[in-house]
Amino acid sequence: MNIKSAEFVISNTDVTKCPQGMLPEYAFIGRSNVGKSSLINMLTQRKGLAMTSSTPGKTLLINHFLINKEWYLVDLPGYGYAQRSAKTQAQIDRIIRSYVLQREQMACLFVLIDSRHAPQAIDLHFIEWLGENGVPFALVFTKADKLGVNVLKANVKAYLDQLEEQWEELPPHFVTSSERAMGRDELLNYIESINRSIAGEGN
Repeated sequence: MNIKSAEFVISNTDVTKCPQGMLPEYAFIGRSNVGKSSLINMLTQRKGLAMTSSTPGKTLLINHFLINKEWYLVDLPGYGYAQRSAKTQAQIDRIIRSYVLQREQMACLFVLIDSRHAPQAIDLHFIEWLGENGVPFALVFTKADKLGVNVLKANVKAYLDQLEEQWEELPPHFVTSSERAMGRDELLNYIESINRSIAGEGN
């Protein structure tokens, strides 16, 4: 897929105020500091499209970006940032849950996982919650450039092995590096394949 245009459309905290119409949406979510903004900028090849910050957990809104006038890329708030107040974290959880469960246009939720770390309980619980609610999702392992090839493979395998203990069928997964644009084509091709499938259903 060639990204010809990428434009910011709207930010809000209320799923009912998201863009009207039935263009498919692909949402990105992960723990704070997982590299979500950098990944979005890499995918769209627009360096400042999603705001990157040295302070984790700055995304507190549902951010919609219109891609090629055909689909939306949605930047969701990160979860699990310890420095947030309980009240703010509860608000973030409500925003995430309402979007993920109520937004009919969401074709896939990409859950970002830092490939440098062992499986984290907060990620595993979130993935389990997605499965329980029948949410279509895929895993995106980030920061692959920070590891050697063998360690990277071992970390990804360990993660998938742990998921396999609970899942009969593993979700799709992608290994990415925003620094090297690794995994970009695979992710965009996956999105394009879903778009084609949706378009076929509409005919």
